Amino acid sequence: MAQNRKRSRIWVTLGAAALIGIGLTYAFWPRPIAVDLGKVTSGPMMVTVNEEGRTNVRETYVVSTPIAGRLMRVQVEPGDYVESGKTIIARMLPINPEALDIRSREQARADVSSAEAALRLAQAEMNKAMADKSLADSDFARARSLFDRGTISQAGLDRAEQTARSAQAALDTSRAAISMRIANLDSANARLISFNDPDQIAAAESQLNQITTIKAPVSGSILRVIQVSEITLSAGTPILEIGDISNDLEVVVELLSTDAVKVATGDRVIIDDWGGSSTLSGVVDRIEPWGFTKFSALGVEEQRVNTVIRFSNSEERRESLGHGFRVEVRIVIWEDQNALKVPSSALFREGENWAVFAVKAARAVLTPVSIGHNNGVEAEVLNGLDPGEVIILYPGAGITDGTRVEQRVIN
Repeated sequence: MAQNRKRSRIWVTLGAAALIGIGLTYAFWPRPIAVDLGKVTSGPMMVTVNEEGRTNVRETYVVSTPIAGRLMRVQVEPGDYVESGKTIIARMLPINPEALDIRSREQARADVSSAEAALRLAQAEMNKAMADKSLADSDFARARSLFDRGTISQAGLDRAEQTARSAQAALDTSRAAISMRIANLDSANARLISFNDPDQIAAAESQLNQITTIKAPVSGSILRVIQVSEITLSAGTPILEIGDISNDLEVVVELLSTDAVKVATGDRVIIDDWGGSSTLSGVVDRIEPWGFTKFSALGVEEQRVNTVIRFSNSEERRESLGHGFRVEVRIVIWEDQNALKVPSSALFREGENWAVFAVKAARAVLTPVSIGHNNGVEAEVLNGLDPGEVIILYPGAGITDGTRVEQRVIN
């Protein structure tokens, strides 16, 4: 009995030890690592330079005041269509005289008195010139009569003629001096004109019918009204801007200089995130040769280059776009319609080369690959992989060559 009991205890102990061993073995046995899997595929692929841009009217016309005067309230509004040479966009009135202080008014009155005295002096000089002219004409007539009778010589006649001509020139000079003095007197009187003078008020009322109208220089839409309310302006002050949104709209993009060197004139452009339901297409029209410094939102100094893109879509698809609107552009610098590609998230560095983990027989296989173009989402495979091969995405540090793996199940 005792021996049977002892054997039973031994077998129970052995069985328990076996169960514990099996449990420990099961617990610590290497299990497949759950991973995300992808495939090597063939299809269209492109590499783009992405940047934010703004729409811009290529030729904008700034309408300015042609003369100094008082601009009446501008009636046109942004978005209104104007026709070249027909649509009146602004009206101007003559400028009001400047107000004079007491000192300036007294000086102006003194100038009037001086001009009046100068006019009287000029009139007196003209009277003397008229008398001299009359005497010279009489002497010349007498000298001619004596010359005909042979009493005086030819030289005496010539001197009399020269004296008569000098007297005529002096008379003409005095008459011109009077005209100048009259103009100076009018100018001095004009300086005394003020807002309270009845003559000035009447003159202003008579000039209401002499409004200067400014017509649109080109056909297009009003982009911006700079001066809206009535105001007195000097000549050459901007009033508003006109541009042709339907036919002259383009996109200006400020590219990093390192990206601009990759872009060429004629490259295809995809324009999206502009507010419409579909994407727009364009072509790189011009890359400016001059770069400029710009600070990013984080305060980083960057070298930027303006790149101009023209639309290639019909006008109806972008009719809601205007001047200065924000858009997102993708400039295609390389594309292939049948490229062998792999997700960029599967790539990692193995020394100086690229590699992926291919999955074969539920195990990770380290596979070196040669990579061509990479757009950050997909990479072009030059060799090392075949279409349809399964690869591991986002390979972790725990995955090595030969590691057992399985598809991660997302609940």
